[in-house]
This record gives sequence, structure tokens and C-alpha cells, in this order.
Amino acid sequence: MEIRPILSTLARHKMAAALIVLEIALSCAIICNALFIVSQRLETLNLASGIDDDRLIEIALSGIGQQTDADARSAEDLATLRAIPGVERAAITNQLPFQNGSWNTSLSLTPEQEVPTLNATQYMVSEGALATMGLKLVAGRDFTADEYKSNDALREIEDVSGMSSAIIVSKPAADAMFPQGGAVGKTVYMANIPLTIVGVVDTLLRPNMQSNNRTFSVIFPIRMNFSNGGRYLVRVADPSRRAEVLEQALAALDRNDPNRLVWRKLTFEEGRAKYFANDRDMIGLLLIVSGLLLLVTALGIVGLASFWVQQRTKQIGIRRALGATKGQILRYFLTENFLLATIGIVIGMLLAYLLNQWLMGRYELPRLPLLYLPVGAGALWLLGQLAVFGPARRAAAIPPAVATRST
Repeated sequence: MEIRPILSTLARHKMAAALIVLEIALSCAIICNALFIVSQRLETLNLASGIDDDRLIEIALSGIGQQTDADARSAEDLATLRAIPGVERAAITNQLPFQNGSWNTSLSLTPEQEVPTLNATQYMVSEGALATMGLKLVAGRDFTADEYKSNDALREIEDVSGMSSAIIVSKPAADAMFPQGGAVGKTVYMANIPLTIVGVVDTLLRPNMQSNNRTFSVIFPIRMNFSNGGRYLVRVADPSRRAEVLEQALAALDRNDPNRLVWRKLTFEEGRAKYFANDRDMIGLLLIVSGLLLLVTALGIVGLASFWVQQRTKQIGIRRALGATKGQILRYFLTENFLLATIGIVIGMLLAYLLNQWLMGRYELPRLPLLYLPVGAGALWLLGQLAVFGPARRAAAIPPAVATRST
């Protein structure tokens, strides 16, 4: 088909053509970036925490008034929780993945190092925490009984020059500090305190997902208690009984000491769902906006094509009288719309790149992968052809007798 007559016709309708081109360009720019943001959020929502999400219950308490021996009370609580039917294990930790806030520390390869090698989230756990959480050791071992220390006792130490500790690190942290491997047995430093790596777990995410180093974690054998930041972590044998076990656990803890307030009581999956509630809302909003934008674009194409068919009714009748087939008329309008869509998509790709650069600088969004540009272009091309198909068929159905009517 000759392109020149189509371009000549479009040149006589510059404003209408420009509006459609602009609409398609803006749609392309916004939709490409919106779908990229959605994919990023979905990837975050599906991140593996490193622990057994579906088998864990979390309970956090605060004491009322002065606690005479919170360590002893916490030990009693753990024994009580482990005795509940359906409970496999129980331990104490200071934090879990997918929560606001994070305990962090810096690790260096030498005590004199001015710039730390990495910043990692700092998990402090009691005996049996690795098995309770379901962490997978890929190298080394778990902590031994004599390596655990009380957090309250550590706070009372004034001279830390002689302190040391065993630690377990996540594999990404181990690889970052020792790219050649063999992290187990190596010594790293938290300020001037030497820390010996005794084990490496496959994955353990940082609680706060806002950090770029979300996979860098270090675990200390430091025993917290319910009053200084520790929270109880209960592992159930049957995930379907989590609600039942949680109710029994709360009743048992209340019997141990009714003078405490429960400020967190939920399954780990519920905590994860709450943490990502805003992300799910954003995904829904972006998908709705993208859908509405595509609908508006399609309606704009349909409206313009219908208007042009109405304006060119006699012209189309003359072409039909001169021998043009219905297929040729149909292809004319499809080609015309394809040219407009192509111009709009080319401009839209440039706008999509510029919009992504702004988002990168303003919201630290990653660079838009080039794959999203042809995907967005293909979607808009298909949408444009589908939208114009109806008006094009009506144009092709105009009979040659129309050419003989007066205007």
C-alpha cells in the first residue's frame, strides 16, 4: 500500500493526529514504568526470607514495673511454650524479617580499618533459634552452649577490650567479605571486638527492606529476654494449628506472669502481609491506572477513527466506485493508525527513559530494563490495531453509491 496518500491525509489533520500521537506517547511512557515498578514490587513480595514462614508464631511482651529477673522469667516462658501440644520448638530473637526498624552493625576485616567492609543486620538469638527459624546451614556449625551470653550481663561490662564472640553470617555477607570462600574460621571485627565466623546460613533477610544490603545478616549468640527487646518465636508442627497454638501460648504466658502487656501476637505470615500491605496497594493502584490509561487511549483511537470515517464517507465511496475493495479500505485505516502509533511509541520510549531517570534520582528506582520498551510498544501497537478495527470495518462497508450523493 502507498504510504504517501496516508501521510498527505494526516498532514491535513495535524491537530487530531498530534493529539493521538501525544496520547500514545504518554501512555507508553507511563505504562512501561508502571509495569516495571509492579514487577519490582512483586519480586520484593516474593523474596525468600530464609526462614520457615508458614510454621512460625511471634509473641512480644512488655513488663509492667521493675522486672527483678527477666532472664529467669524468659527461661520459664520458653519452657512453658515448648510444653504446649503442637509446638516443636521455641526460642528468643530480637527481630525477624519483614518488620519496620532494624538492629544493625558494621563488620571489618581488621580492627584498624576506617571504612567497614559491610553493614549487616544484627540478629541476637537464644539456644535453638536456628532450628526454630528453619535456617539452613551451608557451612560450619551452630553455636555451642558455652558460646551463648546474656544481653543484660553484657551491658554491665565496662571494659570491652577483652570481649570476643562467635557469629554466624548469611552467605551473601560471607561472600562479600571473603570472595575466595572459606569464611568459616575467619575473624572479622565489630569496632575492636574480634568475631569468629563459626557458620554460614544460606539466606536470612534484613527486617527492613529499604536497605540495599537486604541480604547481609550476622547472628550473635546473645540471649535476650522479654523486657529488653527479645520476642518469643514459636515453631509449630502443623501450620494449620497456628491460631490454636497462639491462643494457648498467650494463655500460658499470662499464667506465668499476668503483669505483662502483649504488644505483638501474630503468625509470621500475618506480619509479612502487614509489612507489604502498602506494596500490594501500590501494585493494585498502578494496575488500575495502567488499565484505565489503556482504555482511554483505545477510546481516543476509536473516536478519532470514527470521526475520520464520517468525514471521509464520500471520499471512501468514490474509492469504492473506482474499484477499491473492502480489504484495501480496511488496510488503509489500519496502516494509517499503525503509522500514528509508531510515531507515538517512538516518542513514548524516549519519554519512558526520561521518566525512569527522574524516578531513579528521586526514588532510587533501578534502571528500566530495555525489555520493557518493546513489550510496551507491542502492547500499544496491538491495542491500536484492535481499537481501529471496528471503525475501519465500517469504512470498508460504505457502498460505492455514496459517491453519487450530494454533500
